[in-house]
Amino acid sequence: MIVMKFGGSSVGNAPAIKQVCELVARNADRQPVVVVSALSGVTDQLLALAKSAGAGQAGDLDADVARLRQRHVATLQELGGDTADCRAKIDAMAAEILQALKGVALLRELSGRSTDLIVSFGERMSAPIVAAGLAARGLAAQAVDARQIIETDDRFTSANVRFEPTDKKIRAALTPLLASGAIPVVTGFIAATAEGITTTLGRGGSDYSVAILAGALEAEEVWIWKEVDGVMTADPRLVPDAVVLSELSYDEAAEMSYFGAKVLHPKTMIPAVQRSIPIRMRNTFHPEAPGTLISERTGRAPMGVKAVTAAKSLAVVTIEGKGMSGIAGFAAHVFGAAGRYHVNIVMFSQSSSEQTICLVIEAKDASLVKRALDDELREEVRSGMVERINVEEGMAAVAVVGDGMRGTPGIAARVFGAVAEAGVNIRAIAQGSSERNISFVIGEADVAAAVRSVHAAFALHETTLSFRTAPIGRSGTRSI
Repeated sequence: MIVMKFGGSSVGNAPAIKQVCELVARNADRQPVVVVSALSGVTDQLLALAKSAGAGQAGDLDADVARLRQRHVATLQELGGDTADCRAKIDAMAAEILQALKGVALLRELSGRSTDLIVSFGERMSAPIVAAGLAARGLAAQAVDARQIIETDDRFTSANVRFEPTDKKIRAALTPLLASGAIPVVTGFIAATAEGITTTLGRGGSDYSVAILAGALEAEEVWIWKEVDGVMTADPRLVPDAVVLSELSYDEAAEMSYFGAKVLHPKTMIPAVQRSIPIRMRNTFHPEAPGTLISERTGRAPMGVKAVTAAKSLAVVTIEGKGMSGIAGFAAHVFGAAGRYHVNIVMFSQSSSEQTICLVIEAKDASLVKRALDDELREEVRSGMVERINVEEGMAAVAVVGDGMRGTPGIAARVFGAVAEAGVNIRAIAQGSSERNISFVIGEADVAAAVRSVHAAFALHETTLSFRTAPIGRSGTRSI
C-alpha cells in the first residue's frame, strides 16, 4: 500500500486533475491512499476573504463565494464527474462558507478557530472532485474528510496531533475501504478536536497528513507529487546549474527544509521516520523522472556535501556586555524572553568569552523580541552588565548540508573560502555536533552570490544522478 499526496498545483484545474487520476490509475494495484490539497490559490483566496471580513471590509461576500463555487463546479463538469451527489456537496459547502464569513463580518473578529473552519473548505471541496474524477475513469473512489480520522488538540492554525486515537480512527475508517478495492481520497491539511471542532495542521500541513496516514497504515512508501522533478542541490533561481538529488536521508531533508529548501517540513516526516517509511518526491507533470528518495540512507556527494540552501527574511539580535561573562543562567534569560512570546529561534551563537550572544530569528518577530529583551534585561542594562541590545534586519541564513560532511577535513575551509571569494561578509556562524550542517548568516542582498560560490566550490552541478530502480520498501523491491 502506498500513500500519494497531490499539492495545489497538481490539482489546480481539470487538466491537472486528469493527470492526477492517470497517475493514481497506473498504481491502482498498489492500494493507493490519495491525499489532496485545495485547488491552487483557493486556500489563499479563502484566507483573504476571512481577513477582509474580520477587518470589516468584506465587500460582496455573496458574489465572492458564488465565484468560488462556480470554479469548483466548472472543474467537476470538465472532469465528467458532475453527479447530483457531488454537486450537492459543493453547494452545501458554499452555503457554509458564506454563513461563516458573514458571521466573522458581523462580529468583526477573526479568531484562529474561525480561520481554520473557513480555510478547511478548500480541501473539503477538492477531495470530492478528485474522487469524482477517479470514478469517471471507472475507479472506485471515496472522498474522506480527515476531520473524521485525524484528532488534534485545540491549538488552532497549527494543531498538535493526538496519535493514539488518530491511528485507531484511520485504521477503522480506511482499512475496510482498501479491502473493498476502493481508493480513499483524503483531505490534506485539516483535522478536528475530539469534540469535532475543525483545526488545521500548520505549515506543511498536507504533507503532514500524508505521513500521519502512512504511519497509521504502515504504508510501503509515501509519494509526494509536486511540480518539480525532485529536491535540488540549490534553488535553481539562484543557481541555474543546480541538479536533482537522487537520494537524501531523513536528516538531510530536515536540515534543508529548515533552512529554506522546499522539501518537507521536519515535523511532517516524523510519523514516516518512526516507521522507516521511504518518501519519494515526484513531478506530477513529468512522472517519468525518478524523483528524489528520502529514507534512512543517503548517496555519495563531493566531500559529503549534498546541497546549499538559504532562508531569507531573517533578523539578527545581538546582546553584548562584558558583565555577561561567567554569569550562570544568563542565556536562560535570553531564551526565556523569546520563548514567552512564542518566537522561533532559527539559530544562535555565543562567543567563547561569553560577552556576546547572537540570535537569528524571523524578521517579523524582530520588534517583538527587542521589546521582550529590553524588559527581561532591564536591570542588567541599568547595571552595565549588558551594554547594548541590537537588532539588524535584512539578513539571511545559508546552510551547507550533507551527512557525509562528518569527519571530512577541509569542509569549513572550502565553504568560507568560497564565501570570501564572492566578497561576502559573514555575520555569524553555527555548526552542530552532528557536523551535518554548517550555517552562516549574511546580508540578504548577498545570498545569490554566496550560494552560487559555495555550490561551485563543491562542484555540486556535477553530482552523479544514479537513480534507483529498486526503492527501499519493506515489502520487497519494485521498479516504478
